Order: sequence, then structure tokens, then C-alpha cells
Amino acid sequence: MPGLPGWVTSVGQAPEAAAAPEPGSGASVRAVRVAEGVPAADGAVPDLGALTSLQVLRALDSGPRGLTDAVADARLRRFGENTLPARRPVPWLVRFLRSVRDPFTAVLLCLGVVSSLVAAWGTACVITALVVVSCALRSAGEHRADRSMGALRELVASTATVLRRSADDAAPVAREVPVDQLVPGDVVRLGPGDLVPADVRLLRAVGLSVNQAVLTGESAAVTKSAADVPVPASGDAGFDRAHLCFQGSSVASGSGSAVVLATGALTRFAAGQGAAGPRGPSAFDRSVHGISWILIRFMLLTPPLVLMANAALRGRGLETLPFAVAVAVGLTPEMLPVIVTSCLARGASLLARHHGVIVKRLPALHDLGAVDVLCLDKTGTLTQDLPVVDRALDADGADDRDVLHWAAVNAWWTLQLADLPAPDPLDEALLDASDGEEFLPYEGIAALPFDPVRRMATAVVRRPGRLGVDTLVVKGAVENVLERCALDGAERERLLAAAGDHVRNGARLLAVATAERPARKRAYTAADERGLSFRGFVTLRDALVPSAADALPALAGMGVAVKVVTGDHPGTAARACQELGLEPGDVLTARDVDALTDGQLAAAVRDTVVFARCTPEHKARIVRALRADGRVCGFLGDGVNDLPALYAADVGICPRDAVDVAREGADVVLAEHAKDLSAVEHALTAGRHSSGNIATYLRITLSSNLGNVIAMLAAGLLPFLPMLPAQVLVQNLCFDAAQLAFAYDRPAPGALSRPATLRSRDFLRFITGFGALNAVADLATFGVLALAVHGPGGPDSETVFHSGWFVENLLTQSLVMLLLRTGRRAAEGTSPVRWSAAALATVGLLLPLSPLGPLLGMAALPGLYYPLLLVVLGLYAVGLAAARRRYDSRRTQAG
Repeated sequence: MPGLPGWVTSVGQAPEAAAAPEPGSGASVRAVRVAEGVPAADGAVPDLGALTSLQVLRALDSGPRGLTDAVADARLRRFGENTLPARRPVPWLVRFLRSVRDPFTAVLLCLGVVSSLVAAWGTACVITALVVVSCALRSAGEHRADRSMGALRELVASTATVLRRSADDAAPVAREVPVDQLVPGDVVRLGPGDLVPADVRLLRAVGLSVNQAVLTGESAAVTKSAADVPVPASGDAGFDRAHLCFQGSSVASGSGSAVVLATGALTRFAAGQGAAGPRGPSAFDRSVHGISWILIRFMLLTPPLVLMANAALRGRGLETLPFAVAVAVGLTPEMLPVIVTSCLARGASLLARHHGVIVKRLPALHDLGAVDVLCLDKTGTLTQDLPVVDRALDADGADDRDVLHWAAVNAWWTLQLADLPAPDPLDEALLDASDGEEFLPYEGIAALPFDPVRRMATAVVRRPGRLGVDTLVVKGAVENVLERCALDGAERERLLAAAGDHVRNGARLLAVATAERPARKRAYTAADERGLSFRGFVTLRDALVPSAADALPALAGMGVAVKVVTGDHPGTAARACQELGLEPGDVLTARDVDALTDGQLAAAVRDTVVFARCTPEHKARIVRALRADGRVCGFLGDGVNDLPALYAADVGICPRDAVDVAREGADVVLAEHAKDLSAVEHALTAGRHSSGNIATYLRITLSSNLGNVIAMLAAGLLPFLPMLPAQVLVQNLCFDAAQLAFAYDRPAPGALSRPATLRSRDFLRFITGFGALNAVADLATFGVLALAVHGPGGPDSETVFHSGWFVENLLTQSLVMLLLRTGRRAAEGTSPVRWSAAALATVGLLLPLSPLGPLLGMAALPGLYYPLLLVVLGLYAVGLAAARRRYDSRRTQAG
């Protein structure tokens, strides 16, 4: 049974055993070790893209009639299916254990261990339960996102038309076979709208143009031809080679046949999966790391201070260790992992339910809220992949409707006479712009369709009333049409210069010319395209995405700077930005980026809006430069060429119809099939919603807890413990349970108008200032208790002191929840936080009076205590409101 020759390596070996190939870049398929059976002297792997079609067919032991069924089956067993490397699902247990690595969770686990060492079993059990709940919530949320992604995973194309033979002497039959059954050496047919099913070498092409945007970022379709001469490799992975097509690209127009060079993991498309590199820490990771270290420092400092204060002032030793541990626990927000996970999981769930956006990695929702710069491609985001006519100009640059008329005549009769498989997008644009002009009065004689060599199309028509005269109407590339026009050298140069100006301003140009010939029966050929009369230019531009014009100002209003990072021409990108109201400024090209050091680039990206002619490596480097400059960067992309940048960004975003590897590499998948900026706006808002609630919880909890710790250290002067360890634990549990309401809070619109970031220094300043204010209220309460307990007729009891401080703590914490909510006043809006704060205050007032009070070492308080406490709380509320206004004012000025 025939198969590939012995000098062909195992194309189907595992990706880790063979480097991913790049047809056309010097390592095609790694299939051929020789051309035509002659071993290379140095054992090097020749480039299939540099061989003629006959040499390629011989190297793959194939032919124009395709493979036999037996050979195809044998190669399928040997090389494997034509699928991308499978993504292994993450087991539930592994996902759960990964959640434990979260720094917040690690801090709690350390506290649980310390609590166990000092026999504080109740504290240890509560902390362990909270860790389990947090990890379970996070794992469940990411598992749901994975299940949603599973519904989107599909092969690049479902079927392909292949020539196969039942036997060596049988005639080839065109069959529709599943794409995963293709093997090297198969001969496939390509038609309009088809997705290229593998990396292929063209054998025949008729008017073939291919859209390679997912691979290169270029919005315009690329003309392909079956060039039968060896072409050397170039520096851009061979995407500019006219005779090679790559998996993931799509046929825009024309038709052709091709031989498969590489399948599965060995395609250039699959090679993009390994080009991204490891993902660096995101904004959430950096924020969590900074805040966790603040907590760790405070916790490591607090127990020794408590022990030393009690030993120095009261002579108490290790018997105060449980209390010291309780103080450290009191500083730590035990519910932090649970509330963080609840906020993110709820936000992700609402985003999926109402907007169809899938958040694959829960912390990515916080990163969305922190994004202050969004990098995106032009095509599909700002512009549609469709040309529209802009102007029709005569030779002097004046508007001339006749130029558009003749271009439309050419488009109409070329479509009618050339029997093309599908209309060209440029022809459709011309016909749409002609406002329904009637072309039937013309008599169509002949048509010479566009081909990549002539780079023009010609329609021959007979005009009404002009019997015996044929009119040639020609449109095409400017240089090719002008060289066939009857022009002197100076005029031709002037027109070329004018065309260059239009191109630099972002326009795409068609030149239009006509000529009259005596009517004849002999067929017209390309030789007749001479001595033409130049009519003018038709300028075209990319159609704008309707929602982009509204979305760009909305993003700017949210404090998000938009950067356009594209593989397109600088003028094209700049013009699209101008038309949408986004000032492009000075455009930075890939060549400019290459000339800058990393430090220089970090400075340049601050003010640059448009980056053009960018390769995947340039896109990733620009994103890294933005992050090095302190920005939180999101990247919106949908192609293999976007994968390195998706990984380099704090949060990678892609639409639902992005290529498979981009969907796997992204953190967030939009529901829309297009890169709709309005969907990104919804995702950013949801991220800020969740991040704002998390930030509010952290500020309130840490400042309140720090105030309590300062008060506890001051209470070391007392002859008894200011609060029992069990009371500290119950107080913290009540406070943290009440703050679960923050996961359901709705921040004010003002809080959503700027990126929500968890900056450790900002938190440190906040919790220090408001913690000190809380400590003052606690110390004032100590004075009230002293007056109430030791005043006339007052009881002298440690139990009353414990009860009084317990009540005051829960009441002040209720005030903090209301007064320090993100962007809202205490009485503004109906919110779960208000109900939760009221419930917390009620528990604080009633618990000492309930049957549980004596079990926790508390008793009823004297009547004098309550009016005095009311005065303290009123002064505390006034101080909180004043400090809050000052903090907001300074933050606004700093922002």
C-alpha cells in the first residue's frame, strides 16, 4: 500500500516532540528532507513553499487527482486527525486546590493553624469552614464558565471538498469529508465563503482572494495565485506568498484547488497557540499581593505587641496568648475570600445572564473593572470588513459622477458576463453607490475578469445609439491602469503622486479608464487594454461599525483610553479613527516600535493612539509597555495574530466567533459575533460594580478592625481583658456576615465612572486614617463605660465592660457600613447594605439581653450607658462624614 516516502518525517507526532511548522517560512510541515528524493547534504529540512507544485506533489507522494481512500486512511492513522491540540479539562479537585493558593486564603489558613496551636478550636473551625466555602464558590464559578465555553468550541471548518479515488486506476470524485479527516497530500477545492481547512499549496486559482485577518490583522483580502516557480521564504511567516493559503483564513472570492501541506498541530494556525508564552500576574494578582502583605505585617506585629503590653503592665504572660491570637484574627477580615469570590461570581453570573458575556477566570472580572486602557484592532471593532465608496474624482481631483458611473458599468457587466462564483466586495460597493442606475440599455459584449497579474478587470459594452462601436471599460490598480493609458510621463507621474496622497490619507483607490474600438466578432484579450483614456479615481474606505461612534465617547467617559493596534496601513487606521471622533495624532508603525528600547516605548505609548503595521510580536510588546507604565491594559482581539497580546494583557477579551485558540487564550468571551465595543462597555461596568463592592468591603472592614486593635492595645492598661476571645470571634462573625450584603450592593453611577483599582498604598492611607478615628470612638466608649460603671450607683463588673464595648463595636460598624459605602450617602437608595446594617445594630443591642448573652460572658447594661453612647455615636458619625468628604475631595483632585 503506497504511503509517504521514507524520507518524510512523522508529521503527526506530538507537538512537544516536533516544532510547530510554518509553511512558507523555512520549516514547512517538516515533511520533506529532500526535493525529488535527493537527500540534503546537511540534513536540513527544505522549504516546501520554495518548491514548484510538481515538486511538492512528488514530495508528498500525491498528484492532481488526489489520494486513494486506502492511502488517506493510512496517513490518517499515522498522522492523526486534523484538529488543534486538545485542551484538557481541569478536574474539580485541581481547580479547588488552585483556589487555596489565593493569598487571602493563605493568610486565613495561617491564622487557622495558629489558632489550633493555641487550642482556639472554635476560631480554627470557623476559619476552615470559610476557606472551604470560598474555594468552593470560586471553583463552581469557573466550572460554569468552562461549561459555557465548551458549547463554543468547534473546529475551524466542519467539512471540506476533497478529491479522492477508490483505487489507483479510478477516476477522482469530489467529496465532502469532515475537516478532521484531511491528511497531507489531499487535494482540496476552495470556493467563495470556504474556510481554508489546512495549510495548503495552490495548484490552480481563478480570481482567488483570501481573507487572512485572523492570522495577520490585515483587513483587505489578499490575492492568491498558483505561481509555479520557486519562491524564497520571507520574514513574515510566508503569509505574503501568493501560492500558499493557511488554516483559519477564508476565501473572499474566486475559486481554486490546492494540495494539503500540513494538518492539525503542525499548521501555522496551531503554531499560534505556542507563541503566547506564560501569562504574567494580572492587576488583581498584584492588588491582592500588596494588600495581603499589609495584612500579614499587621498580623505579625499585633500578637507580640499584645503580649509585651500585658507582660510589662500587668505581669501577665502566655495566658494572654489566646487573646493575642484573637486580636490578630480580629484584624483579619475572615470573610474576605468568601465576599471577594461572591462579588466576582455574582457579577460574572449576571453578566452571562443579561449580556451573554462569559468570564472564564473570576479574577478577570476585577481586572475588567480596573482597566484604564483598551487596545483593539481596527477591523471588526471600528470598521466592518466591507468597503464603501467615498468619492469619485476626475483627473484634476474634482468630484465627477461619471467616473462612478463607468466603474459601476464595469462591475455590473463583469458580474453578468464573467460567470464569477461570487461578486467581489469592491464591485458590490460600486453598485450600491450607483443608486440603482439602470445598466440594461448597454449591451454586454465581453468581460475580462480581474486576475492578480493584470490587476484589473475589463467589461466590453455597446452603448445605446453607438452601433458599430464597442466601449472598453477598465477599472483596477492605479499603477496598472495608468500604464495602459495614453498619457505622457509627466501626467502619469502627477496622477501617481495624487493617488499616493489619497492612500496616505487612508483611502483605497480604483483607477477607471475607457476606450472605444470598432465592433468585431473576434474575442477581446488583455492585449486590447492599451491606449485607454483615463477617466478618474474612485476612492473607497472601510465601512464603520455603527455602534463604535457611540461606544468610543462612552469609554472615554469611563476613563478608558482606547489604543488602536492594527496590521493595517497607517493612513487607513488614522482615517477610521478620525471619522469616529478619535483623534489619531502621530501614528507609530512597527518600524518605529523596533527602533525604540523598552523604556522609550513605555514613554511613547502614553500619548500614541494608533499603532500600524503591527505583527503579533509588536502587539504584545506594546501591551507590555503599557503595563510597565503602570496602566491596567485590556486587549480585544479575535485572531491567531492577537494571541500573544491576549496573554500579555491584564485581561484578554475576544468575541464569540474568534478563532478557537483566541477563545481559549482569552479571559472574557463576548456573546456577540462581532467585536462590539458596547458589549465591552457592559463588561467593564460589571467589573467596576464587583470591584467597587470588594474595595468598599476592604476599606470598611480593615479600618474598623484596625481601630479595634488599637483600642485593644490601649486597653492593656486595664486590670482585665477588654473583651473575651469568644466575644471577639462572635463580633467579627456578625460584622462579616452583615457585610455579605456588599456582594449585592449597587454602587452609585459616580463610582462606576472611573477604573476601580485596589491599590495597597491607597488602602493603607485609608485604613490608617479611618482606623484611628474608629479607635478614638472606642476610647471614648471606654470613658463612657467608666462613668456608667463607676458612677453613682453603677455596677463594678468586667462583664458590663465587655458587654458595653461589644454593643458599641457593632453599632459603630453599622455606621461605617452606611457612611463609607462606595459613592453613596447613608440614606441614599434602598440597598441590602442598609437592611444589613440595621440588622447588625439590632443584634448588637439585643444580644447582651438575650439568653445567649450569659453564655458569651455578657450582661445587661446600665441605663446611663445608652444616652452617653448615643452622644459618642453622633460625634463619631459627624467625624466620619467630614473625613469621608475630605477623602473624596482629595481623591477627586488626585484623579
